Amino acid sequence: MPRNADADRPHLPVELTVNGRAVAAPPGQTILELVREQHLDTVPTLCHEPGHPPFGSCFLCVVEVKDARGLLPSCTTRVRDGMEVVTRSDRITRARKTALALLLSDHYADCACPGQLACPAGVDVQGYLGLAKLGHYREALRLIRERNPLPVVCGRVCVRKCEAACRRNLVDESVGINQVKRFVSGHASVHPERLPPTGKRVAVVGGGPAGLSCAYYLTLQGHAATIHEAMPRLGGMLRYGIPAYRLPREELDADIDVILGLGVEVACNRRLGREFTLRGLREEGFHAIFLAPGAPLGKKLGVPGEDARGIESALDFLRDTELHGPRRLHGKVVVVGGGNSAVDAARTAVRCGAEEVTILYRRSRKEMPAFHEEVDAAEQEGVRLATLVAPVEAIRDAATGRLAGIRCVRMELGEPDRSGRRRPLPVEGSEFEVPCSFAFSAVGQAADPDLFSREPEDGRPAVGPPGTIEADAATMACRLAGVFAGGDAVNGPAAVIDAVAQGRLAAEAIDGYLRTGEVKRPDPAFVCRRDDFGPVPETLVVADYCWTRTARAAQVVFPASTLAETDGNLVRFDGTLCPVEKGCSPPGGRTTAEMIRDLAREIGCALPLVRPDATRTDPSRTPAISLADAGRILVPRTLDIRKIRLSGKAGLPVRRSYATMNEAVRSRLAGREMRGAF
Repeated sequence: MPRNADADRPHLPVELTVNGRAVAAPPGQTILELVREQHLDTVPTLCHEPGHPPFGSCFLCVVEVKDARGLLPSCTTRVRDGMEVVTRSDRITRARKTALALLLSDHYADCACPGQLACPAGVDVQGYLGLAKLGHYREALRLIRERNPLPVVCGRVCVRKCEAACRRNLVDESVGINQVKRFVSGHASVHPERLPPTGKRVAVVGGGPAGLSCAYYLTLQGHAATIHEAMPRLGGMLRYGIPAYRLPREELDADIDVILGLGVEVACNRRLGREFTLRGLREEGFHAIFLAPGAPLGKKLGVPGEDARGIESALDFLRDTELHGPRRLHGKVVVVGGGNSAVDAARTAVRCGAEEVTILYRRSRKEMPAFHEEVDAAEQEGVRLATLVAPVEAIRDAATGRLAGIRCVRMELGEPDRSGRRRPLPVEGSEFEVPCSFAFSAVGQAADPDLFSREPEDGRPAVGPPGTIEADAATMACRLAGVFAGGDAVNGPAAVIDAVAQGRLAAEAIDGYLRTGEVKRPDPAFVCRRDDFGPVPETLVVADYCWTRTARAAQVVFPASTLAETDGNLVRFDGTLCPVEKGCSPPGGRTTAEMIRDLAREIGCALPLVRPDATRTDPSRTPAISLADAGRILVPRTLDIRKIRLSGKAGLPVRRSYATMNEAVRSRLAGREMRGAF
């Protein structure tokens, strides 16, 4: 049988040029595979996955091939002898941007998991759930620690904002996100590596969740962090405000040990304003300071007689229990408040031997900010819950001066207040007494007012009216150079994960400050959400370059052909491509959003509404503005003049200046007609 000559023929490499460079590739290889394999350039793609057949749908990977009729997708085009390929040019860049604009023009999906968006720390919920499902527990824990260095703690006490936003709630109930985090952190361990030392020192004032988080991420970047803690041990409110039955101390210490294992130094029993000052830290050689002293003081009830013996704050009661062990309580105990601290104090009082414990809360149970499972557990332990009740006076025993009871008034709910909850209003003539031997106030927390008493006036950070430190929300920077702040000292009492998030945010800003001498705000992240955003506003104004859902919903659409600011391709509303040329530059550097906003301010009359779809089909019609309230004009915040492209379908001229557009709007407002100006 004759042999196949082709079978004996050697497979010679294909010779071609890429960006002017002579290369050789095996037969059958695609241009994209060649470029990536030989590191000739970086070609973007969304639809290509190595090891799978090419799909060729996104067109982000297009390249120029000599003598080809147009741009070719590199993921499906195979190499051949003599081919001349260019992977980067202005034409290619414009085409890739156009392809991406088409993909995003009607994008309606979640760019990030709703749980991740709801998490203050931005933990990749979807990522670690997927890793945990596959059994990759170490990888899942490593992913969690990228944003949260206290996964064991949060597995116990997190407020679970991620679960409230979980998509599964639309079906039945949320995924047990926090339980998975708790499981992963208990079944894996991760030892993060730090960068080489930078020689920079940072003082962290406060060893609570914000301070621990900041020290952790600073140390990972190679900086030397020292935590100055006022109490005998680290943890802050995690140790001295949350009872051990809810957060076992061995689990708290496990998270803290990971942080200290990186080389973080600790100085306990050092209180700012007493053992040291900000000026002293500077003199000790610290290059930056992070203030996270928390809000350790409990607020008083604000009623007559509350100086009687037997009344104290719930925070003091919980702190003393941690420091000195459970005290013996006798008789009846009243706890005033509806948050987690109130429930913690009530359940701790039960463990201290109280005969009867009652929680007084001025709203209904539904509005209690405490975890409902914690309230359920308290009731199962015998705690009595009295809602729609508020204290008005503390009653003393005339002979001993000790607390004998709390005079209360019944409440009813009125209109919602700033918190969104209905405001409690006293019911006239409804006063009654609750006999008790001890009363614990859990109505709020406050920062220590003496923190900066020893600092000179120009050496103190700004402090707001509630006693909280003023700091930039994006960088946590204070008005003093090199001083940052976060946690409860800035926000007031908040969740653990909020403090963790601010600690990491401050660490990133401090790292940039130590390396460059400047505090830079992080770039805003663009996130698309699939959600119900409610009804369309009364007047929605957009400058549109693709026939998107937003444009279809708008009452007013500015055709972006009037705003074409750069050369490039645009997409008509029928899906075809059309080139545009640069028309003008924005005067004074104003963005499109700013220009439309300024024009809106000048509108003083309502004009007939022209539907956007009518504008598209009738070239003779000019989009009109219908507006009853200029303050209701909405412009997308992400709108940028440099990104504007627009259809020329209606036969409108591409070259159009801002002056022409301004005049067109003014003429419409004056009742004059200017056809073709828009």
